[in-house]
This record gives sequence, structure tokens and C-alpha cells, in this order.
Amino acid sequence: MKKLYTLLVLLISTVAFAQIPTNYYNSATGTGYTLKTQLKRIINTADDGLTPEYYHNDQGYNAMDGFISTYELDNYYEVGSNTILDPYSENPNGPDPYTFTPGTDECGSYNSEGDCYNKEHVIPQSVFNEQTPMRSDAHELLPTDGRVNGFRGSFPFGRVDDSNLTNQNGITNPTQNGSKLGGNLNSGYSAGYSGTVFEPIDEFKGDIARIHFYFATRYEDQVAGWGGYAMFNGTSDVVFEETFLNILLQWHAMDPVSQKEIDRNNNIFYNHQSNRNPFVDHPEYVNAIWNPTPDTEAPSMPTNLIASNPTDNTIDLNWTAATDNVAVTSYDIYVEGINSFNTSGTNFTVPGLTPDTYYCFTIKAKDAAGNESGFSNQACETTTDNGVGVNCMAETFESIPANAGNYLTRIWTGDNGGDWTATEARTDQTITNRAITIRDGSLTAPTTTGGIGSFTVTTKRVFGGTSGTFNLKVNNTIVGTIPYGDQDVAQTITIPNINIEGSVSIVIDDNSGPSNRVAFDDLSWTCYTNLSTDDFTISNINMYPNPVKNSLNINLNYPNQTQIDIYNVLGKKVISKVIYKSDIINTEQLSSGMYIVQIKQNETSISKKLIKK
Repeated sequence: MKKLYTLLVLLISTVAFAQIPTNYYNSATGTGYTLKTQLKRIINTADDGLTPEYYHNDQGYNAMDGFISTYELDNYYEVGSNTILDPYSENPNGPDPYTFTPGTDECGSYNSEGDCYNKEHVIPQSVFNEQTPMRSDAHELLPTDGRVNGFRGSFPFGRVDDSNLTNQNGITNPTQNGSKLGGNLNSGYSAGYSGTVFEPIDEFKGDIARIHFYFATRYEDQVAGWGGYAMFNGTSDVVFEETFLNILLQWHAMDPVSQKEIDRNNNIFYNHQSNRNPFVDHPEYVNAIWNPTPDTEAPSMPTNLIASNPTDNTIDLNWTAATDNVAVTSYDIYVEGINSFNTSGTNFTVPGLTPDTYYCFTIKAKDAAGNESGFSNQACETTTDNGVGVNCMAETFESIPANAGNYLTRIWTGDNGGDWTATEARTDQTITNRAITIRDGSLTAPTTTGGIGSFTVTTKRVFGGTSGTFNLKVNNTIVGTIPYGDQDVAQTITIPNINIEGSVSIVIDDNSGPSNRVAFDDLSWTCYTNLSTDDFTISNINMYPNPVKNSLNINLNYPNQTQIDIYNVLGKKVISKVIYKSDIINTEQLSSGMYIVQIKQNETSISKKLIKK
């Protein structure tokens, strides 16, 4: 699924031709495998009678080195970095674990991840006995980390079962960007194969699928003779075994064509080998050939939804899985009728709720084609009111990277948005459910607004070691210590009365026992409201409705010139207005989610949480 691409178009990438040539696909008029053969003639060779400037022109395998150094640069995630865009090391949501300088870092030899990059044949060259032009076809060659390329070897692409990961000396699994090798998940849309497969991260699954569809089309008249590769079925029409065709179709649907693919297609055509990947230009050709009857069947509705275990700010949800003719891929969670969260599992802890409030929930199932089920039964529960306060941040660690027992830097998007970072961290230990485990490292939360009142977290020392503490820092100042005790004993710690206003940056670090491994779960902190005056207090402010849809009413029982600022949870000011006694603020432009409303008179400010429907 594509994240936020910066659509920077380099002059060297586009020259003056960054588009599909006029009439290029005029002869692609058929359907099914007839269409595939027509596309093969368009992208194949001069022998097909095409205009010479529009045929595949093999530049040779070594020519790819210069192409990669010039055109395979990361102008989409780290703009202007002048580094290689490697799908096996790219982190779309934060800093890359390592980067490669074009040409300078080209392999050679390698021992570990990050040593160098080389050329990855998406369809292994052993499949076609290293023959040309397949071996030097730019559309199926990607620059990738040498060690990860070797780790993948000649295994097919698939959907890895996280409980059946492959061990190999000298490399972590998953790798540092989350790619992984292991037994294929023999269920859902990947059912039917249990051998070893390699799975790239979601960001590049569509890219990999469209390369396979190109290869099956371009080499239609040869592929039936290339036996022994698990993904191929020995035919020239379908080409793919049913399991792998289902996987590729799902990846193509879930990860649409990106600007990076479009630019690469143009660069290959205009600057290298004079042919195109038709499935980048026309993604609809994929279903027209291999899936002429698209999946329109919706999953069954989830059942037995139960809301339980309320706290001041969270409620747990559990339900029975839905079924689908292909596979259920995720569930949308509706809070008070608003689509608020998405998860792939059948349980979820809803964060960011208001104390002593009655909430009702429903669930919808989705498949990869975007079909939605009907609503589940409704389940309702009331949050407690134990004085914990309104959470400015709550993190359950359910979205941390896939389970792995090695200690690396882990980056993920938290429950309330924003990037969390854990160093010297592993992801395979549990407390309530998933947890982040830190050794001699740190845990850094996204910077938020609304201040901090009290801080709460659950810890558990795993494996051996001794009792100890971590420091809790707010804006680089130690405000308390977080203890951990006996092995496999979880304890919940609250540090009260921190009381810092404004934007806060929270870091947990300085393990007193650097070899101790400590799991963290269910972390939260409350907002801090300054009530230093007698007259300007929360009781004198009436803000409604909350949750709000399009219009927020603010009435002040203590009239004065008042500054109203609304911030998202990452501290960005999204609305600012001066009022006097009362006013209506238009919130229609805000996205659904949680916000902090800061109400300020003179030097006194009060912060209140706002939920946008």
C-alpha cells in the first residue's frame, strides 16, 4: 500500500517524453490470453514488425550498472539523498536502516546486510538458464541489498507464515526493513503451497506482481519450457500455478501503481531498452487477462463481537473471524458509527477513549478486492472513571514490526498516528498481547501537544537478569524512573504529577542493567491542564458537541478575549481563532480522529480533548 510519495520528477528521468507513446497500445484490443499475446508482440522484438524505435533492445547485463546508478535513485522517500532505492532495505515510514551510494557501494563481496547492493533477478536467472535477453531485461532487474538477495536465493515469492521463519547465519529474519523468508502461509489467498517463499514488505508487493506479469507476457513463447520453478505451471497462457497467481493478483490489487514505477517504466523505455511494462501503463490489463471475472463476493459478516475489560481510556474488542471466497484481509472497526481503526486480527484494544463514557462498536470485514461485509452485531461498554484522566497518547504496540528475536532498531506507526522508534529492540515477547522488548536501547514516542500530567506503562523483565529501572525523560529532562522486577512478572507503573504543558517529547532510556531485556506494553500519558486561576476553569467552558462533525460550539461563562487553537495529536496546529463570549468553529475540514483544543486567556490555558467524527 503506497504511502506519501513526493512526486519529484527529475529531468534525467523524464527528458521530454515522460508519457506513453501515442498509439503504442493500439493493437491491444483483445481480452483474456489473446490480449496477452497482443501485448507480447508490442513489447517483444523487431521481428514482430513494430516500428524499430519501439522494440526491446537488449543492452546487455553489465549495462544495468550504469542504468541503476543513474535512474534507480530514491527520490520518493528520502528526496535528494542520492542513494539507491532498494526494496529490500527501504523503510517507507522513517529512516532507512542503511543506504547505498550509486556505484561506490555496488558489490563485490558481502557478509552482512548493508554491505553493498547488487542486481536482483525477480524471476531467478536459474529458471531460464541465464540466457539473454531475460538475464539483462531491465524490467525484471532491481537493485537490492546483496546479503538479502542471497537470502532470497531462487525461492518463489509468497506470503510467509511468521511461525515458520527460516534461520540463516549472518542475517536477521525478518530483515531490517521487514522482508522475510519462510514457509508459505497455507491459508487464505495464499492457500495451496507450503514450501519456502520470500515476502517483500507491503510497499513493493504490487511492483513485484507487475514484474511477474510483464515477464509472463514478454516471454510467452518460451516460458512453458522453463520447468522446475514453483511459481510456473508449464503453460504459455496462464503461466502461473494457481496459488501464486492468487498471490500476485492480490498484491497487484492491494498495492497500486506508484510514481516510482511510472518513472522507472519511462526510464527503461526512453533511456535503456525501448520497451515498456504494459501493466504499469494499464493496470487494468492484469484482470482483463488473468481474472476476467473479478472478485465481487463480499466476506461474511464478523460475529460474536464482545466489548470487555474497560479502563478509563481503552476497551477490548474480540470477535469471530469472517469468511470469504478468496480471503479476508482486514477488519474495519467502527466507534459510534465512525470508521476509526483497521486491524488484520480478530481482537483489538480501542485507545483514546474518554472516562465514564458509553461506547458502542461494530466491525466490518474486507477482502483484497475491497469488498466489505455487513456490520457485525453491536457491542457496547462504558469506560471506567478511576481518575486516570484524559489520555493525550495511548500505545498498545499492536502495530510493531513482525515477530523477531534479534535486537535492532524498530520503527512503526502508533495507535494514534506518528512514528515510534525503539533501539536495541526485539518484537517477539508478550505481556497483554504484543509488546516491545528493549535491552541497552531506548523507546521514543512521537512528539505530541497537550502536555503530560501522569504517565503509565506496564513492564516485564524476560529471560534472565536482575531488577532495575529505566529513566523517563520529557523534553530531555528526567522526570521519573520506570522499575522492572522479577523475571516474567508484569507490573504497571504510574508516574503522577509530571505536569508539563505544551508539546512534549517522551523518551525511555538508560537501562540500569544494560543486559536485562525488558518488555513494555500498554503505555499512555494524560494531558496536562493548567488550572492556576480561580475564574478561568473547565467548569466555565462549554464545548459541544464532542464528538463533533462539522460545527463546534464554544461558550464561555467567563467572557474575555480568548485564543482557540486546535492541534492534531502530533502537535500541528490545524485551526486558530480568537473569540470573546461564544462562537461556532467550522471543523468540516478536519479528518476523523483525536485533537487537542487549547483555550487561552491571558497567560492561562486549558486543554480539552476533541473527537472528530
